[in-house]
Amino acid sequence: MEHIVQALYDEQMEQFRQHFLKLHPYDQAKFYIKQSPEVRKRMYEYLSPAEMAEIFDHLDIEEEEYKTYLSEMDPLFVAQMLGHMYADNAADILSELDKKEVANYLTIMDNEAAKDIQGLLHYKEYTAGSIMTTEYIAIHANQTVRSAMQILKKEAAHAETIYYIYVVNEQHQLVGVLSLRELLTSDDDAMIADMMNDRVVSVFVDEDQEEVARKMQNYNFLSLPVVDANNHLLGIITVDDIVDVISEEATDDYSKLAGVPDVDIQYNPFEAAKKRLPWLIILLFLGMMTANLISRFEDTLQKVAILAVFIPLIAGMSGNTGTQSLAVAVRRLAMGDLEKEGKWSMLGREALTGLLIGLSCGLIITIVVYVWKQQFFLGVLVGLALFATLTVATVAGALIPLFMHKLRIDPAVASGPFITTLNDLISILIYFGLATMFMDYLL
Repeated sequence: MEHIVQALYDEQMEQFRQHFLKLHPYDQAKFYIKQSPEVRKRMYEYLSPAEMAEIFDHLDIEEEEYKTYLSEMDPLFVAQMLGHMYADNAADILSELDKKEVANYLTIMDNEAAKDIQGLLHYKEYTAGSIMTTEYIAIHANQTVRSAMQILKKEAAHAETIYYIYVVNEQHQLVGVLSLRELLTSDDDAMIADMMNDRVVSVFVDEDQEEVARKMQNYNFLSLPVVDANNHLLGIITVDDIVDVISEEATDDYSKLAGVPDVDIQYNPFEAAKKRLPWLIILLFLGMMTANLISRFEDTLQKVAILAVFIPLIAGMSGNTGTQSLAVAVRRLAMGDLEKEGKWSMLGREALTGLLIGLSCGLIITIVVYVWKQQFFLGVLVGLALFATLTVATVAGALIPLFMHKLRIDPAVASGPFITTLNDLISILIYFGLATMFMDYLL
């Protein structure tokens, strides 16, 4: 790396290229994003659009950052670079730009590359069409292995993957698939129709990317064909795109569970506060409802002041168990396990889990309070309240995501802070309701 940096600063192009191009494209991309704008501009002079395209194919940056990097380059250089990139990656970058910029780049780009990229830009975000690539290899069923191999050798350099070869008919409808191994180990005169697998697993172009990721995980494929309603082969989705989808969906779910709309370390404090405040203000008012509820039991607290000691314990435990149940429910919905298990079965299992947790914690706290304060009925009250709140909180943590899923709302929106605050209300109501009922024994 030191030789590369030094060559750049000394303006020694040949030495820079000699060391830099030996690096893996991922390492080249890491090097690129660490440099200052002045150094990057020198890299644009020393590298061809095709070489820069390989770097951009491996960049792992926020979408907004692409605008910054592209603005440093000459528009013609950008267009040529995008034309050399995989079509799906180029489309992802262009989707972040203004329509006018996109039109300019497509106009000066190679016609064939522009056509492929423009086709991908029309698909709805987060669908199979938006993450597929059109750089695949397709052959016909009435070909021999020998002629198929000729096509493979001709097009392999431009295809994103060659491990699966898809078979289409005259109308370009998907009719079969075979692996590269099958093609290489078959007789040259064998017909593709006789050796292909006609039971092809595919995804529809408008299918949600999360469903696509689940299907690829279930079947352990390296790529999946994408078809339209008439089974025309439109493109393929490769496993590297699915890895990005899984990471993106996991980050999105984590953000929502934390009550943060978008996790992004690039935000300055003002932008971060602006994004987090809406949720926190909602939770603030929910917290005021909890405070108002406690104030309604002011007489109970005045008569038995020691009840206030256990408020944080009751509320905190209900929030914790509710968040655990929420995480399990959201995870099962995301992974599609709910379809196998059934919602009532899951609710029953969570309710039983809540009963066992509540019973265990209730018995423990009853004994602890009795030993600590030497008050049997106080221990029974706290134990019974904890048992009831943990059971209800566990069921609520599972029920709310199911309800949101039924309304076609992302279950992850039922965030941890929201569930915690809601369970605070329920737990306080149960705790002081029981305390009022047990008042004679407590006095």
